[in-house]
Amino acid sequence: MTGGGREPGPLDFEPDARDDGPIAPGPAPPARRPSARRPDGGGPGSGTPRYVWVVGVAAVVLVAALVVSTLSQGTRRGARGVPDGQVVPPFAVPLALSDLDGDANLATHAGDGAAGARPACSVRGPRVLNGCALGERGPFVLAFFATRGSRCVRQLDTMEQVRRRVPGVAFAAIAIRGDRPTLRAIVRRHGWGFPVGYDRDGGLSNAYHVQVCPQLTFAARGGRVVATTFGVLGAADLTTRARALAGR
Repeated sequence: MTGGGREPGPLDFEPDARDDGPIAPGPAPPARRPSARRPDGGGPGSGTPRYVWVVGVAAVVLVAALVVSTLSQGTRRGARGVPDGQVVPPFAVPLALSDLDGDANLATHAGDGAAGARPACSVRGPRVLNGCALGERGPFVLAFFATRGSRCVRQLDTMEQVRRRVPGVAFAAIAIRGDRPTLRAIVRRHGWGFPVGYDRDGGLSNAYHVQVCPQLTFAARGGRVVATTFGVLGAADLTTRARALAGR
């Protein structure tokens, strides 16, 4: 491999910028038709009757509250993660601080189309975070986060604290999309001692059914999922879960 250039083989990385959108973007809203204003003394800046304007504002507030609740705590339907008892999908992604660029390799076998030409488990090296290697070494906690979420970033600070308390468990994180220079600056500033991978196009987060930030996957040796949590975990809770994982 050579840094900065196009990489042949399983990763098929290109040094181009990608989407900086949300974790799970929805379809674009339909174009709105212009409506005629009614001169009947409605809400601020419009001709809408006051009661309609009040109802509209209330609806916007309700939707915003639901979005915040979903992102911080998750829902059974939208934030499901990898099912307990199932082995995590294999992956290989560039480490955030490396000079390797491109999308995740998610191939389960050779010639797996867009997922990768070689199995992801075989793609290793000092610039790669490999999910199979995590499972081979022992139990691990894998966090998915977005750099634009301050609580998500603080969760990784908590992981750094717990990592030192529970040496029998490996910790790693995956940054979902976003601006890579910003990601690198955050990793350096916070001084995390665990590897941080970069999921440039969101393909890995889709494979893990991530829709909440942060989302943590707890896996036993071999990569079999024990639990998935949605939203922020405090240091005490995370320590308890990590120690239980180490004792399995």
